Amino acid sequence: MALKVGDKAPDFNLPSFTPSADLTHITLDSLKGKNLVITFFPQAFTGVCTTEMCTMSDNFNAYKSMNAEVIGVSVDGTFVQKAFAAANNIQVPLLSDYNRVMVRAYDVVHPEFAHGQKETAKRAVYVIDKTGIIRYVEVTPTPGDQVNFEAIKKAVEGLK
Repeated sequence: MALKVGDKAPDFNLPSFTPSADLTHITLDSLKGKNLVITFFPQAFTGVCTTEMCTMSDNFNAYKSMNAEVIGVSVDGTFVQKAFAAANNIQVPLLSDYNRVMVRAYDVVHPEFAHGQKETAKRAVYVIDKTGIIRYVEVTPTPGDQVNFEAIKKAVEGLK
């Protein structure tokens, strides 16, 4: 069932190598008390995904100044994400949903992406307030469509 504004955000517990060199696990609970922007992207090292994550990374400090954390989630493995972050100077933590638990919980599974790859993440954004309630949802029509960066910023600005 699709998540919508006003729903409680599903918890998650995913590994990340970025931006730390050490493997960490990031959970919704570990980010409690801060607003959160979750950006789902289909695959590292692809054009639109690179633009999306680089843009979010370039605005990382602006989000932090609004008491918001930003994370990126894809089904890529942690080592791929680590290389992707290093190659593109991405400062946003990238979480590996290799087992597709979070993309299912957030209902953003893209059945077939490219070259026969199945069950990647749809390009989607969830803004979650510091109490864990979803306040903004955007799922693009296709993986080639970019998210609305201005709408995301406005959604975060509107949170207390």
